[in-house]
Amino acid sequence: MNPEAIVESFGLQSGMKVADFGSGSGYFTILMAKKVGDSGQVTAVDILESALETVRAKASVSGLKNLQTIRADLEVLGGSGLSDSSQDIVLLANILFQSVKKLDIINEAKRVLAPGGLLIVIDWKKGINGGVGPPENSKVDSAEMKISLENQGLRFVNNIDAGLFHFGFIYRK
Repeated sequence: MNPEAIVESFGLQSGMKVADFGSGSGYFTILMAKKVGDSGQVTAVDILESALETVRAKASVSGLKNLQTIRADLEVLGGSGLSDSSQDIVLLANILFQSVKKLDIINEAKRVLAPGGLLIVIDWKKGINGGVGPPENSKVDSAEMKISLENQGLRFVNNIDAGLFHFGFIYRK
């Protein structure tokens, strides 16, 4: 996976508000914060405080002032603490494979997305051998995920080249 190329495909612009759900240690968070600039805002949301501490440290080292962190349970509607329709983009990168409540996370992302906002989903491909990533039964079926997103009223925009082991989609609210 090439994070820089993937983030380029998001169409980020200065001043945007972006939420990184399940940010982990900030793999994509820092790159997005640099793209949206000082007039933008990136919110890293994760359930693990240790991951958020890493994001804050990386932001400090990079001199980023446009990044905030929220410790939250994304499987609960309203759990992110973000306002309704407040985000231009919500990124779900390598988070859905970890949850049995995938639709709850998607609904929370949809709730905070502004009308016309983009939901970006990147996750482990099911059916790719090689012993890479989580167990096969945890990986996400991309065709089923597309159906789930469309059943939530989201409109497909395009695919993202997320490498050999991941799929990537962009959907519009």
